[in-house]
Amino acid sequence: MASRDRIKGSLFVRVQFSNGERLGPGKMALLDAIARTGSIAEAARSMRMSYRRAWLLVDGTNRLFGRPVVTAATGGRAGGGADLTPFGRRLLAHYRRMTAAVERATTASLRRFEAWANDPP
Repeated sequence: MASRDRIKGSLFVRVQFSNGERLGPGKMALLDAIARTGSIAEAARSMRMSYRRAWLLVDGTNRLFGRPVVTAATGGRAGGGADLTPFGRRLLAHYRRMTAAVERATTASLRRFEAWANDPP
């Protein structure tokens, strides 16, 4: 296999709800960026996403769970800002634990797929 780089696999976890809504790595990365930056706008910039797109994702997540995941204060002289609610922090932590559990449970299978991709017959 000297002529090409070794192929590596990866998994991601996305929850598909019966109403069509989804929750996955993109929204979780946005929540993490909001927690880290204290701002929806700054989180969006750090992810190379428009503010509008970030706001729509946050709003959709708030509506999905019927309670705030993110709280935001408007700008102005005080500066505004955003943060995760206690529920938002629990949601992000639970998603991270779930993802880690899935990764542990599927490591052997993922390595098998990689072996098959890297060592064709």
